[in-house]
Amino acid sequence: MNTFMKSPADKLHGYDLMQAAEVSSGTLYPLLMRFEKEGLLTSEWEEVDPQQEGRPRRRLYRITGQGQRVAYQLLGSPGTALSMQLRSAA
Repeated sequence: MNTFMKSPADKLHGYDLMQAAEVSSGTLYPLLMRFEKEGLLTSEWEEVDPQQEGRPRRRLYRITGQGQRVAYQLLGSPGTALSMQLRSAA
């Protein structure tokens, strides 16, 4: 959630999230699916031509308003020291 809160409007793909969280895909993707099912994240396939890009399409994830509220509860409310650090790091 920390990675999403650095820039809530951004869409992030799994590889970037794995790198930021320092977790394996076997840990990350079940969490992403659970968070999406709970309404904390939304996801969509990127709109690119895989042949042109030379790679498969990526699944892009974005935190929802509900997800932001939960993250603030877990990481600190807006205006707290932790919240301010997250925003300044973006």
